Amino acid sequence: MTHPGRVLVVDDDPTVAEVVARYLARDGHDVECVADGNTALRTARDRPPDLVVLDLMLPGMDGLEVCRRLRETSAVPIVMLTALGTETDRLVGLETGADDYVTKPFSPRELALRVRSVLRRARGAVTATGSGGPLRDGDLIVDVAAHEATLHGERLALTAREFDLLAFLLRHPRQAFTREELLERVWDWTFGDSSTVTVHVRRLREKIEDDPTAPQRIVTVWGVGYRYEPR
Repeated sequence: MTHPGRVLVVDDDPTVAEVVARYLARDGHDVECVADGNTALRTARDRPPDLVVLDLMLPGMDGLEVCRRLRETSAVPIVMLTALGTETDRLVGLETGADDYVTKPFSPRELALRVRSVLRRARGAVTATGSGGPLRDGDLIVDVAAHEATLHGERLALTAREFDLLAFLLRHPRQAFTREELLERVWDWTFGDSSTVTVHVRRLREKIEDDPTAPQRIVTVWGVGYRYEPR
């Protein structure tokens, strides 16, 4: 069981916010609800949460802009709430820096499980099976115990999911994985949108490749998925 955390819920629908807060509180989390983006950013700055549940559709500043601004200063895990069927919005949300998403109408229990999963991974529990020293590939170092990755001696600003994906690929060099396999083994999803993996791979390439358009480390295996090639 993941240790409960402080969760900031950002949703302008008071009914949704109340239901979400009730289920998360039942899991032991300390929940704070706000109804707009500016208040969310101010609250996250003044009382940093362990995780943010963020609705995409907000009055004034939308959820994507809130996510973008949070990512400028924080790697806090973000679970985005999106309307059913808006795949483009979900992908843009993931590209903006969300770690996970749940589509409306959603099961509050499913959301609570997603929050638990993202928190567990953000705290590094996912890497427990890979104990030992840091993972290294030349000047790329992933310190699993410290939950920190560096390239050329500079710390990489990775979200929890990006970190997990990079650590997983480094542990399995030259092994090809389908998107569905990565979704199951990194995300713990036995179902879901495999484009989630595509977006995270793209984001990782932008952070660790010399030329993201011609990746040398995370290579595409046509007809299969992706493989990590040590330098």
